[in-house]
Amino acid sequence: MRLTKQRKIILEKLRHSRSHPTAVQVYDQVRSELPNISLGTVYRNLDILSKEGIISKIETCGDQKRFDGIPDPHLHIICSCCGKVQDAPKEPDIDMDQLTRVETDFKITGVRLELLGVCPECNQENN
Repeated sequence: MRLTKQRKIILEKLRHSRSHPTAVQVYDQVRSELPNISLGTVYRNLDILSKEGIISKIETCGDQKRFDGIPDPHLHIICSCCGKVQDAPKEPDIDMDQLTRVETDFKITGVRLELLGVCPECNQENN
């Protein structure tokens, strides 16, 4: 894979973000440096970077995909009210290999574990 100017800027924006942005949010950030870039180009490049394992795609049920500049496996906490995504502050002691050895007729290809909760802002609004 060639690291084009567009991919390089998209990657820089993701690596400097801790908010796990959506493709539209990445697009808004990248336009400050590449005003003529299209949303479709951002989507295609995010997909390529994700397939190459350079970034992570966070796919939550029924929500927009979010992207993480840190490709190494780690846990995320997702707010069930507003959709905010954060890295978990500490990894729990879980044997991921054991999870892939569950008895099933499925061929297990991976494990995705997410923590769900209510962020402090939404929790304060609900009280």
